[in-house]
Amino acid sequence: MITKITGEVVALNEETATIRLGGLEYEVLIPEYTRRQLQDKVGTEVSLFTIDYLEGNPMQGRMIPRLIGFLSAAEREFFELFCSVDGVGIRKALRAMVRPVKELAAAIEEKDVKLLATLPGVGPSTAERIVAKLHRKVSMFALMVSPEVPSPAARPDVISETFEVLVRLGHSEADARRLIDAALATGQKFEDVQSLIQVIYQQSHVSDSSQKRGKR
Repeated sequence: MITKITGEVVALNEETATIRLGGLEYEVLIPEYTRRQLQDKVGTEVSLFTIDYLEGNPMQGRMIPRLIGFLSAAEREFFELFCSVDGVGIRKALRAMVRPVKELAAAIEEKDVKLLATLPGVGPSTAERIVAKLHRKVSMFALMVSPEVPSPAARPDVISETFEVLVRLGHSEADARRLIDAALATGQKFEDVQSLIQVIYQQSHVSDSSQKRGKR
């Protein structure tokens, strides 16, 4: 199984990236969001986290090996979850992923069927199945650090556990995400849940104090 490929991006089109590795060139299927991230990387070296599978009709004996690539292991994991929904599958999931994984996961967590139904090839009924199967399974992806951030400020497990703590403390899911995003944006590194929670409430206290001064 091929799980990662590192090489030069030599060509890019609507559905695939061609990666040169040594004397070989690999055609890798990519979703639209990944394609946009690769637009300015033609001629440079990248690493893609991959899934390999056989495409075709086994009854006819025509099975074609394919690679699907993403710029992070988390995006690959989200894609595999997305494909697990009845009526989605690999090709439909590739078409649908036109937005950042963080936004798609947030829409699922917030049960935003209307937004999900606007994704290419999805529609209202499939959107409802996506929410029904994946709601509360994708919260860690809704908290992903954006690709522009050079390195993660905290491990995914620290982020997801902090999210769960905030929700148990009475915060809405949307508010919990907002608080965590603000803390991660400080650029500090968080090794555990306690350190992340501490900064979140320090920021919250400062914000509340500023609002009170503004009302005087």
